[in-house]
Amino acid sequence: MPDGATTPKPTEIIHVDERTIACDGGDGALGHPRVFLRIADQEIMCPYCSRLYVLNEGAGDDHGH
Repeated sequence: MPDGATTPKPTEIIHVDERTIACDGGDGALGHPRVFLRIADQEIMCPYCSRLYVLNEGAGDDHGH
C-alpha cells in the first residue's frame, strides 16, 4: 500500500462458518465477477466491493481443504 494510503472501510461485515467463500458483490447484475476468497486467519476483505468476511468463533477447521 502506498505511503499515506488508508485501509478501505468495509461496506458490510458478513460472519461465515467456512474459510473459503464466494463473493459476487450482491445485487445480481449490478454486482461484480464472482471471486473465491480464502480466509487464512480470521477475516478477509473482498477486493472488489470491500465486504469484510469474518470467520465465526470455532468455525473453519477444514484441515487445509
